[in-house]
Order: sequence, then C-alpha cells, then structure tokens
Amino acid sequence: MPINKIVASFDEAVADIEDGAVIMVGGFGTVVSIPSLLLEALNRKGVKNLTTVSNTSGFGSDVWRMQGAPFPEDMDILVRNERIKKAIVSAPVSALYVNNFEKLLRAGKVEIEMVPQGTLAERVRAARAGLGGVYVPVGVGTVVEKGKEKKTIDGREYLLELPIKADFALIHAHKGDRWGNLVYRGTSRTFNPTMAGAAKVTIAEVDEIVELGELDPEAIVTPGVYVDRVVARPKIAPAEEVEITDAQAIESRKRYQAEIEDSIKAAKERGLRHE
Repeated sequence: MPINKIVASFDEAVADIEDGAVIMVGGFGTVVSIPSLLLEALNRKGVKNLTTVSNTSGFGSDVWRMQGAPFPEDMDILVRNERIKKAIVSAPVSALYVNNFEKLLRAGKVEIEMVPQGTLAERVRAARAGLGGVYVPVGVGTVVEKGKEKKTIDGREYLLELPIKADFALIHAHKGDRWGNLVYRGTSRTFNPTMAGAAKVTIAEVDEIVELGELDPEAIVTPGVYVDRVVARPKIAPAEEVEITDAQAIESRKRYQAEIEDSIKAAKERGLRHE
C-alpha cells in the first residue's frame, strides 16, 4: 500500500493527543515559523495539564494580527486558555510587557523549567538521535548546575544535560509531500527540523503539499522517516489594505501606552532597570 501521511484536517491530526501529554512546539520567535493551526486545533480539543517544550511562551494573536499575519496564533493560545501545566522554555516572558505566561506564573498556575536556547536545542536533538545526553559548558558555576553531573573535559567544566523527549511534536514547514519529506523557509528552519523525530509522533503543518518527486532531494531538510502526519494550511487570498481612522489610531496609541506603563511597573517589581 502506498505511503500517505497526509491527514484531512487539523482536528484529525491532533485527535489522539490527551490530557497530560508532553508536546514540543516548533518555531523560533515570530508567528510565521509556528504551527498556528495545529495549536488552534489542540486548543479546540480542550486538552489540559500539558507539558510544553518551546522556544517562547508566545506573544499573543493581537500582536501578530496588527502585523497582518493570516494565521496569528502562537503558544499564547494554550497559555491564555490555561492548557499548560508546565513549560520547558528558553524565553518565557518579555522585557517590554507582561505576557499571559508571566501572569499565570505570578499567580502560581503554571510551572516552569528555563533552559538556555542552545541547550534546549541540543537536549531535543539528543532525544531525536537516541543519545543519553550531551555535555554543555553553559550554566557552570550558576544555579543551572544544581543537581547535574559535572565533568572536566580538556580542562573545561561541562554539565550533563539529559534529552528532552515528548509524546508529540507539532512543527511548521513550507512544503511537504505525502511521504513526509519537508523543506522550510526562513526562521522556520530552527526548532522545527530539530524537533522532527524527537517525539513519538511528529505532526507537520505545511504551507503547501506537493507531488512526490517535486522536492529536490538535495533541498530536503527533514526526511519523511521523521514525520508521521502532514496537514496543509488553507490557501489564503492576498490581504486587502484596511484604512485606519484617526479615532482608531488614537485609541490604539492609548492602549499601547497603558500596556507600556504597566509593563515598566511590573519590570521594576522584577528588579529590571528601565531608562
């Protein structure tokens, strides 16, 4: 029987994700690299007590809508709907404003394990490669080394970081075929290919599905062996220009100024210095 990993809908793609699952979510910082529609489907499913592994905890759809993103949801959709029990993350909060994750963290509603960005990538990569861990120099002499094995190699101290494994990895790629071969665009080629294959099930959200053989074998970043399901985003029409009235612009500026003032106040409470 021919291999065909394409599923018909985003809801079908996440249908077997249950409460308490460990979920990797690809993407770097901007929403264009994030599997937005898979996150929406996961939120619709109503699962809770998730442990998530991601680079950030999200900026929120409002931020991306203002910039014209056609698919504006990021990790924040799981955060603001309180689907997450614990986040393993590199950049959980913002220095510019108080995001929803910080609000939940301050309220004691979510746990956090902060991992330096490069270390996060290597721990995920170790899981994908089936390694028992990796030695990294980051964190030596800091609180990061607490409870970890330390080893001196060639005169330099390293910490043993264990693999991060997951039940599911949700990733975003530019193009894919029915075998699951993937290519990426821009910053999508960061945590997305790293997480592919690091979980028991990898689900790829793609901008376009192409016929088998259309992808240049030399350009394929993620071979299909690392991917279990492929689901395509809907085609979108070019965005129309929307005229902003003076009243809307003034109201937007007022909201922005209020958010900045609230964020500066919160940052001072955290002990950060703002000019």
